[in-house]
Amino acid sequence: MQVEELLRLERFPTIFCDGCGLGTLMYSLLKALDESNIDLDKVVLVSGIGCSSRIPGYVRLDSLHTTHGRAVAFATGIKLANPELKVIVITGDGDLAAIGGNHFIHACRRNIDLVIICANNFNYGMTGGQVSPTTFKDLRTTTTPYGNYEPPFDLCKLAVAAGANYVARYTILTPDLIKECIKKALFKEGLSYIEVITQCVTGLGKRNKLSKPIDMLNWIKDRIISIHEAVELEKKGIDLSDKIIIGEYVDRDRPGLLRLMGLTKDKKKVEITEHKMIKRKVEIKEDKKLLEVIEKLHSPIIRRMIEEEKEVIEIERRIFEKKNK
Repeated sequence: MQVEELLRLERFPTIFCDGCGLGTLMYSLLKALDESNIDLDKVVLVSGIGCSSRIPGYVRLDSLHTTHGRAVAFATGIKLANPELKVIVITGDGDLAAIGGNHFIHACRRNIDLVIICANNFNYGMTGGQVSPTTFKDLRTTTTPYGNYEPPFDLCKLAVAAGANYVARYTILTPDLIKECIKKALFKEGLSYIEVITQCVTGLGKRNKLSKPIDMLNWIKDRIISIHEAVELEKKGIDLSDKIIIGEYVDRDRPGLLRLMGLTKDKKKVEITEHKMIKRKVEIKEDKKLLEVIEKLHSPIIRRMIEEEKEVIEIERRIFEKKNK
């Protein structure tokens, strides 16, 4: 499947500003969904309010555009109502960490089976460039014209401490890493939190002499350190509050809330079944391609063999589905 097939092109162009990184994030998400071979009819995108929260509106999947800060709460309800769905929350730093902060903390504590993707651009981009819980100290925003005096939240450390199973942070400079993180999170039990550092030239950049996209990207690049470097530097007492620490913070296999509630089967058995079904679907697809080629021949004998082969494939498919119900 081409990524374009998952887009609502009739809604283009997007509302994203020139030089915004959200288009790159959207592409990474769609590539991850495509390469994961999951049933897209069982995927739901949920968002709150903000620039990043408009992403689901451009994607040809079931989606829910909710109120400010409440995306995680709505997503929790969807997942509990139908545990078979893959529920993905698309949110921003203001939406998730400020008005939605308590929902985020308790979702991590419950370790509910959700994927939360946060586009962190260090400000409220849509509503005028105000300071957010993740804004670095000394950065200027519309509400901190002389620089921000408050220390920022590290949402990855917060998610780890609260109990999320999988936590990772990467930047918009590495879309392939973002894609791989999302693919991994889609098959993780419990809550997965992926933070994507992205640029906001219009809201944050122009107030900090970073008026071009390349300026903001270089600003991000200059602050990146790996999580392994960060551990060593923190041991030496070095302040890293102005650094962007990237990598996987935690990857554990604690039982998710749905399994604790008895709403899902054993995770390992489910994964094995899913992989078998994907493998068999590929085999059946290849068989059908071969049959289509042979069908072009006119021999009655070959045609009879084709019909018998089709029957065998159909019988095998039914047996497989019956065994894995």
